[in-house]
Amino acid sequence: MRSTSYATLGAFVLVLAVPTSAAADGSVIGGNPVRVSESPWVVALASHDRFGTERSGQFCGGVLVGRSTVVTAAHCLSKEVLGVPWQQVRDLRIVIGRDNLAGRGGQELKAANVWVNPRYDSWTNEGDMAVLRLEKPAGRPAIQIAGRGDAAYRPGTGATVYGWGDTTGEGSYATALRSAGVNVLEDSVCAGAYPGSADGTYKPASMLCAGEPRGGRDACQGDSGGPLVVGGRLVGLVSWGTGCGQAGHPGVYTRASALLPAVSQHGAD
Repeated sequence: MRSTSYATLGAFVLVLAVPTSAAADGSVIGGNPVRVSESPWVVALASHDRFGTERSGQFCGGVLVGRSTVVTAAHCLSKEVLGVPWQQVRDLRIVIGRDNLAGRGGQELKAANVWVNPRYDSWTNEGDMAVLRLEKPAGRPAIQIAGRGDAAYRPGTGATVYGWGDTTGEGSYATALRSAGVNVLEDSVCAGAYPGSADGTYKPASMLCAGEPRGGRDACQGDSGGPLVVGGRLVGLVSWGTGCGQAGHPGVYTRASALLPAVSQHGAD
């Protein structure tokens, strides 16, 4: 069950997965392996100190939206996920271009600046966004954020979610990046599924909902902060939901257009 967020459980367990919500080797529930070279803007947030060396210490996903700018979920940098305030995580790294988290390919960069949305509401999950400015340009293609009113947000549109999270909903985490196809859903479907409870409250202005009516394909624990993509444009960040791939409980994403002001203000490019 993927309770409120799709991150990893917390430093004290040294395995990635927070309040149940994101996905792993089968990562991304119902997904398939995909090469990072085909989606170079997908990155992993990692810390060996907090989560060990296995799987590079990955605990969340992120997205390269500029030469030196990464966006992720605010809850990924919360004390609930990290076990300590993020400022105390001395080895926080952004892993870029690494297909297999058990290997050493790609690069690991530090964040020169971290902005976590001070208005993030952990009860409703509204405002679940953070911006990380890298110490130097990643040297890889970034993805464009779909602006407000973009047809990519239209209900019924096919989308793809990416991650290294739990592939089964039972703590089986992936080492290879995976993706799964889902459909953007009507706001009314999400509002009906999440009218307001301890799991969260669906807010259409800043959230997007995607999944399958019968379930089966979804993000899960460990996928938090990772991308939901339509036609080569970023439309959402994995944020929260109830369970993983359950019928009637689609995944909820931070609406990418809501990221634009923060990226403009806190990003490097």
